Amino acid sequence: MSDDLEVHDSSGNVFDDMGMRDAEEHLAKAELARIIRKSIRDRGLTQAEAAELLGAAQPDVSELVRGKLSRFSMERLERYLNALDMEIRIQVGPRPNGKRRAGITVEVVGSF
Repeated sequence: MSDDLEVHDSSGNVFDDMGMRDAEEHLAKAELARIIRKSIRDRGLTQAEAAELLGAAQPDVSELVRGKLSRFSMERLERYLNALDMEIRIQVGPRPNGKRRAGITVEVVGSF
C-alpha cells in the first residue's frame, strides 16, 4: 500500500465529493435510476420488455441500466417509476438546521 494515499471522509454524496454542480440532483437521479433498475431486474424483464412497459426505446433502457443518466430528467424517471406501479410522493419542508443549503433526498419506503 502506498504511503502517499490520502483518505477523506465522504459527505454521503459522491457527486458532491467530486465537486460536481447540482450534486444533490445527480444523486437523486441516480437513486431513482437504481430503483428502476431493481424493479426491472426483480420482474425478470428484458430490456426490450422494460422499454415497452416504460414507453421508451430499448437503447434508452440500456443507457439507464448502465447508469448513463445525462439524457434523463427527474420527470422522465418519475414517469418510468409510475409505469412500474411505483407511487411517488414529494415532500417539501424547511432546510434542516446544520445543513448549509437545501437539497433533494430520495427515500424508498415499503408502503404509504
